[in-house]
Amino acid sequence: NALTTEFSLELRVSIGRPLSFGATGQGPRRTIPITGGEFEGPRIKGTVVPGGADYQITRPDGVTIVEAIYSIQAEDGALIHVRDVGIIAPAEGAAPYVRTTPTFDAPQGPHDWLNKAIFVGSLRVNAERNGVIIRAYRVL
Repeated sequence: NALTTEFSLELRVSIGRPLSFGATGQGPRRTIPITGGEFEGPRIKGTVVPGGADYQITRPDGVTIVEAIYSIQAEDGALIHVRDVGIIAPAEGAAPYVRTTPTFDAPQGPHDWLNKAIFVGSLRVNAERNGVIIRAYRVL
């Protein structure tokens, strides 16, 4: 069966200045602090909690592995843990391939639908707000 998706939420994440660790045994590593933001979708809306980070390492083949760990807070006050893992792969003559797989750990209640599905995400830079925009889609 072919997979289909439905839009679930867009996160507009503000970021701080990257911290570069330089070359490591696995490749250049950096950490990008998450400083806040907001999110909204058909079933949920709220803010990105400051304090998380995006941990990145660039492999010898030029592909960057990303792992963002942070929290979001829904308008009703529910805190939701987010772990978003993905890749940024350079493409010759085109925009890089950027895809992620966000997972959510929401409390039982109106937002636990986030715990019961697989999500895929796209990411793009939001230069206006010094951040990124992540669009998450639920795989049906």
